[in-house]
Amino acid sequence: MATSSSLKLVETRALGSDWRHLCTVLLYAPNPGMLYGRIPLRYTVLMVMRFDGRLGFPGGFVNTHHHSLEDGLNRELSKKLGKAVSTFRVERADYRSSQTDVKTNVVGHFYTKKLTLAQLHAVETGASEARAHGLEVLGLVRVPLYTLQDGVGGLPTFLENSFIGTAREQLLDALQDLELVEPDYISGLKAAIAH
Repeated sequence: MATSSSLKLVETRALGSDWRHLCTVLLYAPNPGMLYGRIPLRYTVLMVMRFDGRLGFPGGFVNTHHHSLEDGLNRELSKKLGKAVSTFRVERADYRSSQTDVKTNVVGHFYTKKLTLAQLHAVETGASEARAHGLEVLGLVRVPLYTLQDGVGGLPTFLENSFIGTAREQLLDALQDLELVEPDYISGLKAAIAH
């Protein structure tokens, strides 16, 4: 029997008061840079190293009785990433999906937010001054959106890390849907992970 399922955002409001709402966001920015002068970076995508040693997305639990999901998420981002997040706001238009976990009565809401490279750099630079730095968040991690010539280094190796919950699947789906990498590239990685 499945313990999790996808729901539409409006359906999550009917779950009842015994459900907790977890909101997270994938922050990304176009990046015209090159690695070693020959590998195009195309985009920079941020994830966090969590207190438990797993990779995930910044965010946290939101009190839906006092705040909207987005208000709560933006409050959590300020706590986890610092003052630089005041230059942008995650809005309802940035919403992507919701996933329930019946074992824990948690519904996870996932967002993606496109920033400028300057905004993203400011987040990286200021994160070490955030209230949760060194506690809930051990650091920020850039996702390598390429594969090295050996066919292993880069994103394939990155995906071997330990991710919290559905973060790996959310990452791959977002990379594909937002066309941050070639769609066929992600399809091949998903197939490799499935085996």
